[in-house]
Amino acid sequence: MKTEKVALISFHTCPLAQLGEGKAGGMNVYVRELSRHLGSMGIKVDIFTRSHIGHEDNIVELDSQVRLVHLKGGPPEANLDTLYSYLPSFLEELHNFSRKEGAQEYEEGKGLEAARGGDSSTIPTDPTPHPSASPYQIVHSHYWLSGWIGRKAAESWGAPHAVTFHTLAEIKMQARVGEREPAIRSQVERELMASAQLIIASSAHEKDAMVRLYDAPGERIRVVPCGVDLSLFKPLDIGEARKKLGLNGEKVIVCVGRIEPIKGLELLLRSAAIIEVNEPLKVLIIGGDPTREGEIKRLKEMAEDLGIEHVMEFVGIVDQKLLPLYYSAADVCVVPSYYESFGLVALEALACGTPVVASRVGGLPAVVQHGRTGYLLPWRCPEPFADSLEVILSSKGLQKSMSRAARKRAEGMGWEMVATETCRLYNSLLPEAQGEGEYTGPVVGA
Repeated sequence: MKTEKVALISFHTCPLAQLGEGKAGGMNVYVRELSRHLGSMGIKVDIFTRSHIGHEDNIVELDSQVRLVHLKGGPPEANLDTLYSYLPSFLEELHNFSRKEGAQEYEEGKGLEAARGGDSSTIPTDPTPHPSASPYQIVHSHYWLSGWIGRKAAESWGAPHAVTFHTLAEIKMQARVGEREPAIRSQVERELMASAQLIIASSAHEKDAMVRLYDAPGERIRVVPCGVDLSLFKPLDIGEARKKLGLNGEKVIVCVGRIEPIKGLELLLRSAAIIEVNEPLKVLIIGGDPTREGEIKRLKEMAEDLGIEHVMEFVGIVDQKLLPLYYSAADVCVVPSYYESFGLVALEALACGTPVVASRVGGLPAVVQHGRTGYLLPWRCPEPFADSLEVILSSKGLQKSMSRAARKRAEGMGWEMVATETCRLYNSLLPEAQGEGEYTGPVVGA
């Protein structure tokens, strides 16, 4: 038996959201690309997300197999911190949508049977699906808020529930002093790990943390690394890229991602302040909204205090299709985060042939090969970061060898691999793989 129809829950953020703004980041890319590649494998995918400004209660056909369904889940402008209270209303909207879909399929089936001259009396007279009859073979939730919804939907439909957390409260709070998460988040994450039939982790580090911090059942956790679009993220001519971006002769460092404290940008600024290279230095920070983000204001003030305001350029939000231009124009990409569950930015940079200097945290060691595609640093001190950056910036030979190794590393981590492995895990949850009946046991297969 093969998976044919999947519900993906992405409650708090829409896969179509502008990357780098608010909470839109790697998870948005993950959900969109996984769905797209599952669709190319012939699997029908419905992605459920909350209505937001510009997309209230509408269905977007992403391609012939993938639909993005917007449902009411609190006011479109609601803050992330308030969204937990709107989960029941979103769940109700999800069930209403499912019932309407079931009724429509019933009517279409009845019409088809009549057109064939068959006996339509064999079709149930009640167009509403039985509560335990699942319209989807698999429910796959993304993030803890979605997990709360996905768990209850899967239980009512009698379908297996898979969950990918993307980030975890306990790891975030340990990673950075002052990081706070609502207590209910850790509780829900723990309950989801205990109940889900499948937990997909992005790295071995994340799996170990689940077992250690949440007492998660290790036999239900499978590691599937994140992926990258190799057709989009690929090396471009560095001269042409710099010309298009108005760069001329500088040594260029790029940093991409949401602008928030856990991304550790103050470490990049302090490192940039002590880097010594012969050519002028330019640091491009991509992400966030310079006109509204308080964190950007704080970082700009820090740059002035450090005397490097002329070095720093806060580019703002950049369309994903233009990111390869920035990666290719850079000598090196920096990921100074306190915590990264995987490190999609690092993988995108490597795919463009750009070496990476990153914190040795979370899933980054699974992406960056220390000394081969860049450097991983366990110390949150500007001196070792600056030293590693100087080594790459000062050696064209090292930069070229790391660039070749970077692209080669990324070529084994395309989204096709992610979708294929995820589909295999989905199939392992189906009744035929487990014996007929509702699935209740651990995942089969490694």
